[in-house]
Amino acid sequence: MPRIVSLIPSATEIVHRLGLTDALVGRSHECDYPVQVKNLPICTEPKFNPEGTSQEIHDRVTNLLQSALSVYRVKTDVLEELQPTHILTQAQCEVCAVSLADVEQAVGTLVSSQPQIISLQPNRLSELWTDLDRVASAFGISAVALTADLQTRIDFCVEKTRLLSAAERPMVACIEWIEPLMAAGNWIPELVNLAGGQSLFGTVGQHSPWLKWEDLIQANPEAIVIMPCGFDLERTVQEARTLQQHPDWATLRAVQTDRVYVTDGNQYFNRPGPRLVDSLEILAEILHPNRFSFGYKGHGWRRFGDR
Repeated sequence: MPRIVSLIPSATEIVHRLGLTDALVGRSHECDYPVQVKNLPICTEPKFNPEGTSQEIHDRVTNLLQSALSVYRVKTDVLEELQPTHILTQAQCEVCAVSLADVEQAVGTLVSSQPQIISLQPNRLSELWTDLDRVASAFGISAVALTADLQTRIDFCVEKTRLLSAAERPMVACIEWIEPLMAAGNWIPELVNLAGGQSLFGTVGQHSPWLKWEDLIQANPEAIVIMPCGFDLERTVQEARTLQQHPDWATLRAVQTDRVYVTDGNQYFNRPGPRLVDSLEILAEILHPNRFSFGYKGHGWRRFGDR
């Protein structure tokens, strides 16, 4: 049996959905789903304090990147002890998780094993299918059944919103970071459109862009979905209160019509694994509650201001 170390939560979830959970022998400090992986040895750690406000975290990461190539550390002593045959990592975002370069450097120091490195870099939904196939192929299994199941759920959402007019598709601003403001890019605009909305910011397949307050005010979205990377639902609720302090917040159409939503961006939107389809269903539930009810309300998302 292979000995797999996953250094990114989305890869851990891919391994799990492919039926290889028992082959996992190590994880990143952020891998927490499924719950049984929490018992695995931790192979990475941040070089900064991840607690505090979004502004404080942003400042720490920015300062660290000015003096270092990475904001995370690979625990080579733990890898040496685990003797993995495969390591799953990413080459997408140096802020989100340990980088490919860090993993390659760490593996170069190992004596007891020379694991195969599988680096994932999804930027859009179709590339998730590619990653599923790559991981499955590395272990001699098929991802066809999993991909078909996920695609069926996507098709269900698309079919139920297919006949919506443009007026019935709300203009949506997805916020990935609060201070400073960042809109959500990569796969998020695609998910918004599939869920029956119109994404205002971000470009499919491109990294999330910084967002100026004046641009948000000018766009005046019909709905705002807040999904900070790394924040669970309760932490997002607390951090989103900062937005209310801006003098123009109350003038926004989404605020005036009570269509501002907070989500668990850590578990869903910012993990490019199988639960991106859950994220699509959350958006569909938010944007068209008369058409969709998947059961995510209360734990995956809630209306900002609701208790």
